[in-house]
Amino acid sequence: MPGIRGPSDYSREPPRHPCLQINAKEPFNAEPPRSALVSSYATPVDLFYKRNHGPIPVVDDIERYCVDFCGLSETPKKLYMRDIRMLPKYNVTATLQCAGNRRTAMSKTRKVRGVGWDVSAIGNAVWGGAKLADVLELIGIPKLTSSTQSGGKHVEFVSIDKCKEENGGPYKASIPLSQATNPVADVLLAYEMNGEPLNRDHGYPLRVIVPGVIGARSVKWLDSINIIAEECQGFFMQKDYKMFPPSVDWDNINWSTRKPQMDFPVQSAICSLEDVQSIKPGKVTISGYAVSGGGRGIERVDVSIDGGKTWVEAFRSQKTGIPYIADHISSDKWAWVLFEVTVDIPHSTEIVAKAVDSAANVQPEKVQDIWNLRGILNTSWHQVHVRVGHSNM
Repeated sequence: MPGIRGPSDYSREPPRHPCLQINAKEPFNAEPPRSALVSSYATPVDLFYKRNHGPIPVVDDIERYCVDFCGLSETPKKLYMRDIRMLPKYNVTATLQCAGNRRTAMSKTRKVRGVGWDVSAIGNAVWGGAKLADVLELIGIPKLTSSTQSGGKHVEFVSIDKCKEENGGPYKASIPLSQATNPVADVLLAYEMNGEPLNRDHGYPLRVIVPGVIGARSVKWLDSINIIAEECQGFFMQKDYKMFPPSVDWDNINWSTRKPQMDFPVQSAICSLEDVQSIKPGKVTISGYAVSGGGRGIERVDVSIDGGKTWVEAFRSQKTGIPYIADHISSDKWAWVLFEVTVDIPHSTEIVAKAVDSAANVQPEKVQDIWNLRGILNTSWHQVHVRVGHSNM
């Protein structure tokens, strides 16, 4: 691709924040300390989790960079950054979450395969760019189209990077054409993150953002966008990121029996305390995040300080000065809420958080019930153990 290239080694990696917890060095996968997530509604770019499947692409000439639009459309085209920037710009606040968030905890129950993650493979940002629905109109596909005249029903995003899972080929994923052409779905071709140009780790110069869907579908470093008849046949759509029951293992798995995971379920995590932490007796503020996929708001976050026997409701917030109401027009439908509650903890105990979304979906209690061999979508109750010590003073 003119202007951008996917390296075959890791000699040109960008600098990263020193506080990140590195879960895999090559390819680079890292997350911030959980406490950093509740410091602000929009996650600072440097502290946003890094999820990669190969070396970070290098842009040599931004003026020559373009995206090929081809496949089952009427007018194949090349679009340069200047073409995309000429379209109306939208800012969409959306939470991205790796499907493997909280995998490490699931692996403690029973071993799984995949990069280990604590609770911070998630972040919230304001993404700026053109709506994919507007871009597709440039190649002759009207808004609210579910099938082109040539039989195209899916939109495939192909990256410039090189992945071992694709035998050195690019990362790719797809979404239904009906979602891509629906302006209300807010799918973006994004070139900004929190008001600044994307950095290399997060997809510079152009990436797709698919709100409400697992991060694996928000492809970075776009090379081409293809209109196809069937969903993408790439590795990460067909042989990864699918939800299997606990009874399936690596000896009896049949990947074709499950659809690729899209929306993520309701999720929450405590970020103000580590999984095991010593504290003094008295008032303790418990804070964290809660989010649900598909644009569903968070109706409630419940916190227990006795292992789930009794519960109190936490305060939920998004933007400063605007009361949060789930699914209200004033709220960011694709974004997390931060929650907070102050409780009195006189003795050692187990603190638990669980969220309920606007469709009344609630997190399952036990990780054993949702265990799966790839360790995705651990949305079980988040539990932390506090040890209360008394001061000698």
